Amino acid sequence: MIVEFNPWWIGETDKDLEEFEKLEYKLIPTWIRKVSVEPFSLNFVVGVRRVGKTLGIKLLIRDLLKNVNPYAIFYFSCEVLEDYRDLIDVLNDYFELREKKGVKTSYIFLDEITLLEDWWRAIKFMVDRHKFERDVVVLLGSALIMLTQHFETFGGRMGKGRVVEVLPLSFREYYGLFYDEYFNEIGCRVFERFIDTGGFLCALNGKLEAYELVSLIKADIKKIERTTEIARDVLREIMLKAPSACSYHAIANDIGVSTNTVREYVEILRELFLLLEVKYMGLDGRVYPRKEKKFVIRDPFLVKATSIWTKSEVKKDFLYEWIVQEHLFRKFGEVYYYRDRYEIDCLAGNLKVEVKAGKPHRRYPKGVTILGEDDIPKFLFELIA
Repeated sequence: MIVEFNPWWIGETDKDLEEFEKLEYKLIPTWIRKVSVEPFSLNFVVGVRRVGKTLGIKLLIRDLLKNVNPYAIFYFSCEVLEDYRDLIDVLNDYFELREKKGVKTSYIFLDEITLLEDWWRAIKFMVDRHKFERDVVVLLGSALIMLTQHFETFGGRMGKGRVVEVLPLSFREYYGLFYDEYFNEIGCRVFERFIDTGGFLCALNGKLEAYELVSLIKADIKKIERTTEIARDVLREIMLKAPSACSYHAIANDIGVSTNTVREYVEILRELFLLLEVKYMGLDGRVYPRKEKKFVIRDPFLVKATSIWTKSEVKKDFLYEWIVQEHLFRKFGEVYYYRDRYEIDCLAGNLKVEVKAGKPHRRYPKGVTILGEDDIPKFLFELIA
């Protein structure tokens, strides 16, 4: 089984890389350059399901194979294991092999680590016994919450490693799959396609349907022993209330659970990279965390999947606002909203942006950028260079 996961040991090509070459639309993701490959490193690569984590790692492996002994690279998908003890056995089998092959430094990639019960026990065991002291270790998982709850365990144990978040493609990255230079008319056409497939390359290539993504997200929620019904109801209320701000309390009242339960599930959906929380900022620059919040579903394809799951829809002009908020969050690491006599959808960095597609005309103060429907693609393209 170990050999099947590492075909480069016997001079064969990895099946995922063969499929990659056949794709109509493909790119080398920039995030793979953020993974530390300098020993000792314990890296965590996290992101929503089917966003391209495994393929990105296989492309990184392809680059490493140009300069290192094939037996120095070990890839394994933990979804075939039962518990952390099995992982310890698999790693010990590899350690025996690399010793025979004279490998001093290994690059170890453990995929779907969060599907393995008590996975952290195996990794901590190996780190504490200095099994990885000359190695680079990369752990891949879909649910950040399954990793962050154990980050304290690895305090001082990550070496030069990093936490790398893998997100769906930005609109600029998506546009670059089709054209190099930006033109307004073409940008609007590509943006319509972006709304359909989101930044999921596998959806663009016809390799993923929205209902399949729903099943994967539900599996992650069950894995952390939470109910998919409450998660679904929270998402439905968010979609029904969009794009208005609302409170945890209002959502709780509508679905018949406690405010603390809603807060917990919102946090889980954030850690699964589904939701973004947009807090209120006054024009004085202060953030008011107790005021009502806006909730953003972070990618158009995730919106499509959520619509299927919750049997509800979001109007296209509301979706435009979400897309702009997500891109501003990626650019500045934060995004807020303002509402008093008038509303500003997005406050981020030095920008104040109102997405007015589908909204009645109103006057805004100087310094507020007004984005009509046809303005959005160019704004997004220029925002994230």
